[in-house]
Amino acid sequence: MKVTRRGFLKWVGGTAFGGLAGAGYVTQVEPEWLQVEQQAIRLPNLPAGMDGYKIVQLSDFHLYPFSTLKLMQKTVALTNELAPDLVLLTGDYVLETAASIFDLAPELAKLNPRHGAFAVLGNHDHWTDPAVVKQGLAEQGIELLHNKGVLLNESQLFLAGVDDLWSGEPDFEAALADQKADVPTILLAHEPDFADDFLADGRIHLQLSGHTHGGQVRVPGLGPIVLPRYGQKYHNGLYQVGQGQLYVNRGIGVIGPAVRLNCPPEITEIVLRAA
Repeated sequence: MKVTRRGFLKWVGGTAFGGLAGAGYVTQVEPEWLQVEQQAIRLPNLPAGMDGYKIVQLSDFHLYPFSTLKLMQKTVALTNELAPDLVLLTGDYVLETAASIFDLAPELAKLNPRHGAFAVLGNHDHWTDPAVVKQGLAEQGIELLHNKGVLLNESQLFLAGVDDLWSGEPDFEAALADQKADVPTILLAHEPDFADDFLADGRIHLQLSGHTHGGQVRVPGLGPIVLPRYGQKYHNGLYQVGQGQLYVNRGIGVIGPAVRLNCPPEITEIVLRAA
């Protein structure tokens, strides 16, 4: 019998860890237990003056009905304490209703990175109403990298983003149209497993993704038992993929059933280092 992601999580929440669930740990404690994961990443051609440049990646907020606005506010406050140069948002802002973005985006607008916040959409944003999600982000001044790229910090870093790869209309070439040769390049792409193709291109040095939630439940010795489509191969943390690197964030929110075990929500603090 094929086990679905939702089916396995329901089994975990209802039976396998019934004692923990009854105590509220997997439903109330760990889903709210924000962790800051610190990662130093070396990029080729990074100017010496950018050594130490700090990026915070946030992903998979899934505001309502399981993940609360209070958790989002806590995420923003903790992110601001890190004093990032740049904040990158890798999709899935909503879960069941696109209008949730009108509660979430004003909180995201309180992020205060030196060089701004940039975003891409995820599959749940498309499955609800991408136009509404785009509107909510735009109203709060959060720039959506919809198959486009931007040069940052006096053209010392190129940031590109593609539309959701599962349900959107991604255009990799359009995202890299303004890239300059020898400029270190970061790509935002919601689903991680496309890294094999993107990083093989040679123009991307680092891909940032989310989508998997780390599996939400990770069994000691086994890891995540059930993972989503396009998040089967790469699901948590830093990977070397060919000549490039991929980082997969575990996300802030959850899908139902709303459980986490050995897989707390994540704020990723990335410090760039010159290669």
